[in-house]
Amino acid sequence: MRPNKSMPVIAYPTESCYGLGCDPRSRRTVVRILRLKRRPQSKGLILIAADPQQFRPYVQADALQQAVQSGNWPGPVTLLLPASAKCPVWIRGRHTDVAVRHTAHPPAVRLCRRLGTALVSTSANRSGQRALKRAGEVKRVFGKQVRVMRGNIGRDRRPSTIKELATGRILRG
Repeated sequence: MRPNKSMPVIAYPTESCYGLGCDPRSRRTVVRILRLKRRPQSKGLILIAADPQQFRPYVQADALQQAVQSGNWPGPVTLLLPASAKCPVWIRGRHTDVAVRHTAHPPAVRLCRRLGTALVSTSANRSGQRALKRAGEVKRVFGKQVRVMRGNIGRDRRPSTIKELATGRILRG
């Protein structure tokens, strides 16, 4: 599947808040998300998927296999894995790793399956502000700049844990 050049920025429910997402292969749409959030590209972005195999273009194969066998997924654990040579800089930022999460949250799973790809997943908010929890809040902050998918967020109160798979070090959570 090729990236949809005209794909909108989508706001969708995740485990703990609304997320902003798009096809990670669409540099133009990723840049739109970064501008909406006022977030520097150098920080990198998280990718979510309905199936870990959707991460294949972005993650080194042996690391992906280790992640699948690690017992961390599916669920609200984002793993830092070595990026593949094909992983775009607009996804990994200044890092050599890429942040990926095999989500179990039904609305996010359905969206990844419908699009047939991993999906950019960053909290729906401006950088430094609180994450938005309701569709109406997302519409109020971002207006027509995003397409809002209605649904319920999960029960998690905090964002996903971010963990280096190789070392087990927790960076967030």
